[in-house]
Amino acid sequence: MRTTRIERIAAGWLALEALGILILVVWELVALLRGDSGSVGSSIALLVLTAVGAAALGAFAVAVWRDRSWGRSGGVVAQLLVLSIALGTLTGEGADTRLAATIAVPAIVGLVVLIAAARAAGRRARDTPVDEV
Repeated sequence: MRTTRIERIAAGWLALEALGILILVVWELVALLRGDSGSVGSSIALLVLTAVGAAALGAFAVAVWRDRSWGRSGGVVAQLLVLSIALGTLTGEGADTRLAATIAVPAIVGLVVLIAAARAAGRRARDTPVDEV
């Protein structure tokens, strides 16, 4: 089956997010190599977890492009996790509204395009005759 334009946009959005996280991995690696971290063990653990997150988002992007529902589901979960991080920046002593908006807006856009992609896939599945499945 051929994916719709909104599904390709959703896949592209997830791929851009994966690229952004990969840039963060490089930044963390440079900081680690320069000795800018307080704890080498914690820095390595954070680096590995960040790389895993980038790989997951990349896999979700490929899955959405290939019309796999698990990619859309994983992408939605990722957007909700990012929104929870944005909410966390609004609380506590160092609350920062601008930072929260900077984090939340891309996640909201991602959530909207992923939901639209899921709706498009659902419409296509309903319109597909049984003998084609």
